[in-house]
This record gives sequence, structure tokens and C-alpha cells, in this order.
Amino acid sequence: MRRFFLISIPYFWLLALFLVPFAIVLKISLSDTALAIPPYLPTFSWSEGIGAFLSQLDFENFIWLTEDDLYWKAYLSSLKIAVLSTIFTLLVGYPIAYAMARAPEEWRATLMMMVILPFWTSFLIRVYAWMGILSNEGFLNQFLLGLGVIDTPLTILNTNIAVYIGIVYTYLPFMILPIYASLDRLDGSLIEAAEDLGCSRAQAFWLVTIPLSRPGIIAGSFLVFIPALGEFVIPSLLGGSGTLMIGKVLWEEFFSNRDWPVASAVAVVLLLILVIPIVLFQRNQQKQAETEE
Repeated sequence: MRRFFLISIPYFWLLALFLVPFAIVLKISLSDTALAIPPYLPTFSWSEGIGAFLSQLDFENFIWLTEDDLYWKAYLSSLKIAVLSTIFTLLVGYPIAYAMARAPEEWRATLMMMVILPFWTSFLIRVYAWMGILSNEGFLNQFLLGLGVIDTPLTILNTNIAVYIGIVYTYLPFMILPIYASLDRLDGSLIEAAEDLGCSRAQAFWLVTIPLSRPGIIAGSFLVFIPALGEFVIPSLLGGSGTLMIGKVLWEEFFSNRDWPVASAVAVVLLLILVIPIVLFQRNQQKQAETEE
């Protein structure tokens, strides 16, 4: 009974906070738009029975997603932005994690705190701060103009470049921490052995350090890619109307168009797309745990 109780807690949590909401969203995605409260039909009625209720559901909203170019272009654009953002975050985060792992022991806790420190500030405030930095009259343009690097202000805000900057900045700690954990456990004698066998420092890095830190790279990449794919706040505030991401489309369908069935269909497809990297991430974590044992 004790084992059953311990196992039942996470399953109950999963049922209450994931499966039940997902079932509700799935049901709405199979409904039709209506000028009512709630803004969809059918609604369940005990008098009609579950059979009559299920017979009124259809897949027209999912068919609509395949017929309208907006949605599949939004999915492709979101995948592109999420993949490129993950690559940029890796290119920035790996050197930082490597420097932290090679820093003196007494400095590592301080460096770790500096990486985590942005989480002490509201996510929304940090994104708004980037609006002030990247605007035409912002700090970045004023700084470059003062140095004489540019003659006219750069247009960065309300472009995809601003979206990449915002995503990389926001999710950089999620990339740094798993890589740092892998590098911190790395046995330094393996690097010395590779150099003794004739490898240069660069060769030892590519042949020893990179492969041994691969679990951290994979974990960090998934932790960045999964939330970036459905990101809404950053493209809305930094990307403007020209940035097409599925998170923005989802919000507009829910709150601007008030088309809950189509918005729910968009959310269901997005969740199904995210299931693939989530499953891969879980398998990677399981393999890593088995290797450590």
C-alpha cells in the first residue's frame, strides 16, 4: 500500500493537471463555433446522453488547419525559429558552461548564482527591458552611434533578429546548467591522457570533452527547444506583427477571433508536435541515468 500511495501521487498530479485539461481542449477542438457562452457547441447534457453528445463532434477544425496556409506556415516558422534559437543558445551557452567548469572551485558557486540571477526578476519585465535596448532610440543604437560604428539607428526591434535575441537571452540558463553539470563531472585525467597520446588541446576538446558532455548538450537543447516552439510573449513584444509563430496565432484565435474550437485544434496539434522531443528527452535522461548506475 505504501508503494501504491507513492506511485499514485505523481499519476494523480498528471491526471489532474494534464490529462483532464487536455481532454477538455480536445473536446473543444471537435466542436463548432457558436455565439454563446461558452462559445462552442455542443455542450454535454445528461438528458441527451453521451451518445448524442459524441455524435455531434467532428474533425472539421483539424481539416481547416490543413486548408488554411496561415497555420502550417506558422508551425513551420515556429519550428525554424525554435531550431535556430536552440543552435544560437548552444553556441553562446557552451563556452560559458565550459568556463564555469574550468573556473577555480571557490568561484563556481558565484558564477552559478550569476547565471540563475535573472530568474529573480519577472520574465515580462526582462522582455520589456529588451524593447528599450533594441528600439531605434534604445541603448544599443545610442551606444553604437556614440562610438561612430553606425550613422543611422539600426532597425532591430519588431524583427526576427529581436526574437532570436530574446529567446537566447531568456532560455540561456536552461542550456548552461545541464552542460555545466556534465562538464563538472568530467574527469580531467582523460584530457591529460589524450594529450599524452599526441592530441593537441583542440583535438582533445573535440575528441574527449565534446562527446562526454553530449548528455548535457542534448538535455539543454531540449529544454530550450520545447518552450521556444510555443513561445508567445517574446514574438509578440519583440517580433511585432511581422513575426509568425504558432503561439501568437493561438492567442489571436482564442482572444481576438474568439474561435475556441480552431484555437483548441491548433493547441492539440502543437502538443502532438511537442510530444516527440519530450519523449526523446525522457529517453535521453533514462539512458543517462542507466549509464551513471
